[in-house]
Amino acid sequence: MTPFLVSDKWYDIRDLGNLSRALLDAADKVLPGGVVYVLAALIGFVASFLLFVLPSQLIIGVYGERRIIGRMQSRLGPNRVGPFGLLQPIADAIKLIQKEALTPTQADRVVMYIAPIIFVMPAVLLWAVIPFGENMVIADIPVSLMYFLAVSALPVIATFMAGWSSNNKYSLFGAMRIVSMAISYESPLVLALLGAVVMSGTISLSGMVAWADEYTIWMVFVQPLALVIYFICVSAELNRTPVDIAEAESEIVAGYLTEYSGMKWGLFYGMDIGYALAASGFAATVFLGGWTFFGLEQWVPGWLIFIAKTHLFYFLFIWTRGTLPRLRADQLMAFAWKFLLPLGVFNLLIVSTERMLWAEQDYAKGLIYVFALVNIALSVGLVYAWARFNGYRPERTPTRPRLVKQAGGYIPVGERP
Repeated sequence: MTPFLVSDKWYDIRDLGNLSRALLDAADKVLPGGVVYVLAALIGFVASFLLFVLPSQLIIGVYGERRIIGRMQSRLGPNRVGPFGLLQPIADAIKLIQKEALTPTQADRVVMYIAPIIFVMPAVLLWAVIPFGENMVIADIPVSLMYFLAVSALPVIATFMAGWSSNNKYSLFGAMRIVSMAISYESPLVLALLGAVVMSGTISLSGMVAWADEYTIWMVFVQPLALVIYFICVSAELNRTPVDIAEAESEIVAGYLTEYSGMKWGLFYGMDIGYALAASGFAATVFLGGWTFFGLEQWVPGWLIFIAKTHLFYFLFIWTRGTLPRLRADQLMAFAWKFLLPLGVFNLLIVSTERMLWAEQDYAKGLIYVFALVNIALSVGLVYAWARFNGYRPERTPTRPRLVKQAGGYIPVGERP
C-alpha cells in the first residue's frame, strides 16, 4: 500500500509548516514589508513552545519525573492536587510566585537579579536550530551543531554569577564546582560529537537527519560509544543526579542556589528541566535519526516521532537519577580526565579511519552496516580494556559481606602472626 505523502495543504498536520506558511502568506498581503519575517519567528517560537516545550516541561519534566522516580523508590509521587496529581506543577508554580524572594544585605543585588535572566535565555535559543520535522526548524543554519554547543555553554556564566553575587562561601564553592565540571566534561563531549560529525560529513543537524534517512541507519548504531560519552557528559553539565556535585546537600547545602528563593529559584529549577529536554532533543536528532523513523514519517507526523524520541532519551535521565547514588567530586573529575577523554580520542581515531576507508569505497551503503557491527564490538572492548588499565578489578569485589578481620582490618593481638 502506498503511503500518504506529505502534502502542502494547510490542514496536513504532518508538516505544521503548511499551516504557518498559509498564515504568513495571508499576513504578507496586508502587513507592511518586513513585518512578516518577524511574525514568522514569533509563530515558530510560540508553536514549538506550546506544542512541545511547555507540555514536556510541566507534564514530563515535573509531574512525570516525580511520579516515575516515586515508583522506582516505592513511593507514589504527586497524587493529591487534581486528578492523579496532574495539577501539582501548577500548584508548585503558584507557591513559588507567592514566596518572598529574599536577597542578602551584602550581596551584589544587580548581578544576583540578572543571573536568572541570563540562565533562562539560552534555554530558549537552543530550540532555534533543532528540526522538529521536515521544513519545521526556526533557523536551519549550516553550522547548527556548533551553534548548539556555543549557546549551551552560556548557562555556566549565569551559574557563576549566581554563586559569586550571593556573598556566600557555599554558593561560591558550588559555582566553582559547576565551572570545573563544565570544563572537564566539555572536552570528551566535543570529541564524542566529532565522531558523529566525521561519519556524517556535516555539522548541520538537518543534514544529520538526512544522512540517517539516506543510509537507513541511526548514528547510535555507528557511534555507540559516542552516545554513551555524550549522555554521561551531558548529565554532568546539567547537574543531574548522580553527578550533581554542585548541589549535594550533604556537602555544600544547595550549591550556587543557597541564597535564592521564590520565583528566582524557580527559574533556575525550571530551566534545568528545559536544558535537559533540549539535550534530549539534540541527542534524538544526532543519534536517533531525528524526526525520521525508517519511512514511518510518511504515515505519522514527523514532529510526533521527534517528541517520542526526545522523551525516550529524557527517560534515561530520570532512570539514572532515581536509581544511582551520588559520586564524589574527585571521582567525577577523575572519571572525566582519566576515562572519558581517552575513550573519546580512541573513538575519534577509529571513526576517522573508517571514514577514510569508506571514502575509498565511494561511500558504499552496505559498508556502513559493517562499521556499525565493528564499532559496537570495539566500544565494548575499549570500555573494558581501558577500565582494566585504570585499575578496575571486578574479581576483587566481594560478593558477600565480610568480617573486619577477613577484610584485613582489626585483628586481635593474640591472633596476629
